Amino acid sequence: MKKTQPIGIFDSGIGGLTVASAIRKVLPNEKIIYFGDTAHMPYGDKSPEAIKYYSLKIGKFLQEKGCKVIVIACNTASSLGYQDLKDFLGEELPIFNVIDPVVDFIVNHQQYQKVGVIATKATIRSNVYALKIQQAKPAVEVKSLATPLLAPMIEEGFFENNISQTIINSYLSSPKLKKIDSLILACTHYPLIKKEIEAYYHEKVEVLSTADIVADDVKRQLEALNLINPTEELPKDEFYVSDKTPSFERSTKIFFGDKINLVQKNIWDK
Repeated sequence: MKKTQPIGIFDSGIGGLTVASAIRKVLPNEKIIYFGDTAHMPYGDKSPEAIKYYSLKIGKFLQEKGCKVIVIACNTASSLGYQDLKDFLGEELPIFNVIDPVVDFIVNHQQYQKVGVIATKATIRSNVYALKIQQAKPAVEVKSLATPLLAPMIEEGFFENNISQTIINSYLSSPKLKKIDSLILACTHYPLIKKEIEAYYHEKVEVLSTADIVADDVKRQLEALNLINPTEELPKDEFYVSDKTPSFERSTKIFFGDKINLVQKNIWDK
């Protein structure tokens, strides 16, 4: 791999843009190639077999685009498709997920003893966070809750309004999340409603910014692999979607400004 090759990032939709934006902040010289699988969003209600298939096809596309690493910027795909993609492409380029860095962060900080997890149905069904955290640190109590309405709501641009706050409050008031000291936003869409979630807890629960945790880990791993791009030229990022939607275009502009050239790409017929 060459240091100047791009970083590939993919998600079911706009959620991974939170990770891509965080990576851009800590690695300003890296070119990003992003794929949002908006045609199949949300992943949370898809079968494990479908998610694995989508992950393999998108991973192959990003490899063909010359990416030096691939970041699965989706918790559902990380929990269900990571190992298959690693088995498929791992010998040719490094594959990173968004779960392991967050688990390591929890395990390595003593203040987290009763941890809440909110995510899609598929991520919660996999129980991946509870299993990994408690395997590494059995004393930590993990309480998980599926919040299936949040990702579609965010994808359609319905956040920062009264409707979203009502839905958020309804989920967070669940008995399953009682007496937690921290909350993992285990879907990359959720940082877009982090302020609303923090408002519900009135600073009594630490809401973890998982996108920043993942970005710091990507930087650390690239440094370890000696793959940091040394050039200081302004990178020309590329953004692809499987289905072009107005909400996705609006969201890319929130994170990356008006210079985004959004390309619709059908990778499924290959």
